[in-house]
Amino acid sequence: MLMMHTAADPSAGMVTWSPEDVKAHIEFQHAFDAELHAAGEMVFNEGLTFPDQARIVRAGQLGAPVVTDGPFPEAKEFLIGFWIVDVDSPERAYAIAAKASSAPGAGGAPLNIPIEVRPIVGPPPTDV
Repeated sequence: MLMMHTAADPSAGMVTWSPEDVKAHIEFQHAFDAELHAAGEMVFNEGLTFPDQARIVRAGQLGAPVVTDGPFPEAKEFLIGFWIVDVDSPERAYAIAAKASSAPGAGGAPLNIPIEVRPIVGPPPTDV
């Protein structure tokens, strides 16, 4: 799983870019996704909303959902999107992450966004 992080302050991101820069960034993402699909490596990807739209859910009495605002991490960055890819090696995942990191930002300069790479662990065996 490749997880893209962005600044916690939305005013430091795309909302300050020119329409041309936003278009170039989106076109990069579409081409990047198409490349992963063509290589047979894309499993699933999606963008996420800002944390102000996140909710925490816990089971309350009798299992009914109790919903609260949050999370409110004391972090300077948060998860904004992800890709799940199926690759043969960690090195390939790192290469894909580096390309995702280089998406163009304001003025076309590479963003060098931090991309966290984390293997997905399947369920433990049930026949132990």
